[in-house]
Amino acid sequence: MNGRWATRLRDLATEEGVPGAALGVWADGQEVLAAHGTLNAATGVNATPGSLFQIGSITKLWTATMIMQLAGEGRLSLDATVADVLPGAGVGNPDGAGEITIRHLLTHSSGIDGDIFTDTGRGADCLERYVGELAGAARIFPPGAAYSYCNSGFVLLGRIIEVLDGREWDASLRERLIRPLNLTTTVTLPEEAILHRAAVGHRERSREGPVGCPPGIAPRAEPVSVWGLPRSIGPAGNIIATASDLLTFARMHLDGGAAGDGTRVLGEDLVTAMQQLQLPVPPGGRIDAIGLAWRLFQWADGKQIIGHDGNTVGQTAFLRMDPQTRVAACLLTNSPQPDPLMRRLFTEIFAEHAGVTMPAEPGPAEGPVDVDLRQHAGRYERTSRRFDVAVRDGQLHLVSSLTGDLAALSDEEPEEVVLYPADSSGERFVCRSSDSQPWTALAFSRLADGTPYLFTGGRVTPRVG
Repeated sequence: MNGRWATRLRDLATEEGVPGAALGVWADGQEVLAAHGTLNAATGVNATPGSLFQIGSITKLWTATMIMQLAGEGRLSLDATVADVLPGAGVGNPDGAGEITIRHLLTHSSGIDGDIFTDTGRGADCLERYVGELAGAARIFPPGAAYSYCNSGFVLLGRIIEVLDGREWDASLRERLIRPLNLTTTVTLPEEAILHRAAVGHRERSREGPVGCPPGIAPRAEPVSVWGLPRSIGPAGNIIATASDLLTFARMHLDGGAAGDGTRVLGEDLVTAMQQLQLPVPPGGRIDAIGLAWRLFQWADGKQIIGHDGNTVGQTAFLRMDPQTRVAACLLTNSPQPDPLMRRLFTEIFAEHAGVTMPAEPGPAEGPVDVDLRQHAGRYERTSRRFDVAVRDGQLHLVSSLTGDLAALSDEEPEEVVLYPADSSGERFVCRSSDSQPWTALAFSRLADGTPYLFTGGRVTPRVG
């Protein structure tokens, strides 16, 4: 089995132009690890199964697990408000600390703007300072009214862990999860990662590769200029790990909260609760529903798969699990666009080991569709992201731009795509940046107060002006 998936990773990653990747599979009581390519196109250092990659927002599952540990210890209720556990903290304008609960934060339904990437320094107080600035955050909708992916809410959860544990989030992570699971290659800080074989993020190359650039890399990818996210984003996305360590964490959730040596890490009832549906996700996202941090996917024949994805600066990670067959797979990459690789690999892995296949990708409606495109024209904006939608030559065009602190972290340029109707509703569309990329679904809708919004990337972005 090991040789098969190593070969498939090599062949498919080469075809898809992914610079470097590590694959982990847990099936039939065995762990399989494989790696491909280079960790850094500028240096040519090879990726190995023991290489560290940034797992991005998969970190949220670790933060949520610690919150559930605190709940299991009787020190926290999921229905407690932020004001109950962080007296004096302001959350949003107007202040919603007395309304927003821990459950809202875990399910991305707090309604506060989710993409605030303020760098509050490297000190032990970075989360405290970050949360101190949330009083000015925009509130997009009332708590519980909708799902909108929220990094800010998980930093807030990280601060709650700090206050209840009396130590930094990183220290709680080590004591509550890393040590009990015996993880030797899971870190949170760049000075820790540099002691290992660590990946560097990449972007699409804007020019021909230099002489001597490794075969299969140039001219498609080049290293990014920023290695990672600010420390203040830690609880939402700063874990760096190997595929094996990530699988070990996943297996704990497959095994009802027990570590490999039998150590009880999380109560079985709490593991089950985390995987149960809490809130449906609107059309236009990549997931169907949300549990307590776990994303819920409906695959073929109604089979529920759980998982999470993670994106940082030029690195992307994926985790999927079938709790019934106890099959898990993770793919860690130093590429910003590895989705086709993930789909091809995971389709094969889960079909072979779990007997389930991924659903078909979204696509444009077949044949002409009579849709009033003008109703969607305008600017849609939230912190860190702006979308300008206009009708030109009978087609709906969208220009996506990063703004604020996130723009300073990324090399991403504004991108323009054409939106194609996905059906006759006039609300659902698909787009893609090139013919080689999969279609991305998005949707237009309205909040309860009538405000039009665009739902894409799992986020509600209101129309402004």
